Amino acid sequence: MIKTEVSPTVSTFLQQEKRLLIGGEWVPSLSGKKIPAINPADGKVLTYFEAGNEEDVNRAVEAARKAFETGEWPAMTPLEREKLLWKIAEIIEQHADELAELETLDNGKPISNALNIDVAGASNVFRYYAGWPTKLRGETNPVSRSGYLNYTMREPVGVVGQIIPWNYPLMMASWKLAPALAAGTTIILKPAEQTSLSALRLGELLIEAGVPAGVINIITGTGAEAGTAISSHPGIDKVAFTGSTTVGQQIMTAGSSNIKKISLELGGKSPNIIFADADIGAAAIGAAEGIFYNMGQDCTAGSRVFVQREVYEEVVEKIVSYAKELKIGYGTDPSTQIGPIVSARQLDRVMEYVQIGVEEGARLLTGGNRVTKDSFDNGYFIEPAVFADVKNTMRIAQEEIFGPVVTIIPFENENTLINQANDSIYGLGAGIWTRDVSKAHSVAKQLKAGMVWINSYGTVDPAAPFGGYKMSGNGREMGEYAMELYTEIKSVWVKIG
Repeated sequence: MIKTEVSPTVSTFLQQEKRLLIGGEWVPSLSGKKIPAINPADGKVLTYFEAGNEEDVNRAVEAARKAFETGEWPAMTPLEREKLLWKIAEIIEQHADELAELETLDNGKPISNALNIDVAGASNVFRYYAGWPTKLRGETNPVSRSGYLNYTMREPVGVVGQIIPWNYPLMMASWKLAPALAAGTTIILKPAEQTSLSALRLGELLIEAGVPAGVINIITGTGAEAGTAISSHPGIDKVAFTGSTTVGQQIMTAGSSNIKKISLELGGKSPNIIFADADIGAAAIGAAEGIFYNMGQDCTAGSRVFVQREVYEEVVEKIVSYAKELKIGYGTDPSTQIGPIVSARQLDRVMEYVQIGVEEGARLLTGGNRVTKDSFDNGYFIEPAVFADVKNTMRIAQEEIFGPVVTIIPFENENTLINQANDSIYGLGAGIWTRDVSKAHSVAKQLKAGMVWINSYGTVDPAAPFGGYKMSGNGREMGEYAMELYTEIKSVWVKIG
């Protein structure tokens, strides 16, 4: 087992005092309270950061409003914003190793994923949205009122609150910051209290890139205090949130005070469907990767694997074999495939669901045990769990576990499958594995999900929309669709006759 030592750069960052970013300055919270950043690999404290509260949010909103209405930011041309976003992308790339290491220490994910997926993805998102400031435009409309000209203008929505989750801290920050900056808004960003370090380091890099004071403010703290204050603040015009459905519902209620624009990317219990005519080897691996990637801590995780009866036992055997061969270890070990769960609380939740699955009568074929050997006793490690002979009505098939737990469900034919696959309060993602092109398109059309992958699973790109149906949220991130979240349309009438 390899445990990489912390690099000098990251060590220096961890030793520095972590403050709030408000109005271009790093300032202490008015609460005077601190929150520990815990390394999930060994349960030790990495550092401490500020517990921001309602008063801190008030200060951040004031700074963001001032930056939105006066000074350098509103005077910046679209081309200048484009250059700024491009520079941010380059700075993230220049600090890729540092950011990846920080993400792994704080979140637990394998360093290879942090570097090649999370950090690279963050840079790519800023680079993609660098092209949008010069593409935002209005249009003239062929109105039927004689003597009138009508045209539209697309304007930034105002001050935006952005609340990001702990499973992809840096990537989710980039998904929200990049389009908001491209649109010309100002921002109060609140990272998850479990994983705030990469957002704080990103804040330093944003200042280095030349983001004007007050345009981006970062408030660390708990969801109960800082998150609630952002959601209900009358000076915030829009809230973007990624996280649990329960919290999303609370944000919708809080935002009603001033009818905020709200976009939500919430939970999922995504079906990953394997037909008998699929490439079984590729499908089984794709299904396993679809749930065990990032330790199952993924809103799009294909946690319900539906397998046609004729190939059910073969697929189950392959997924079990895949799960058993995954290497569990510290995220800083380059060979690690499964790192720790993000927190002790989340570990307890996952293990509780494993027990629920056993009590419900599902067949636990492998995993589900906490790993305490090989110096893992203080970390939050769990073996990837595979349940077979699951009924779609079971809690482990209906409730989001957010951990490396897969439920494998047999089905007879396409007709019985569709009802089961859609029988969920969620509708985020879905996968289809088949060699039959007509069947693939037919099933994709019938699935109630915002994203469907055919003969693959989980691919994302800055140009493609990301979001879900039903209780998986509203609005779409990424691509042109995200620009709609951060802009308002103004209709202008001109009497010319």
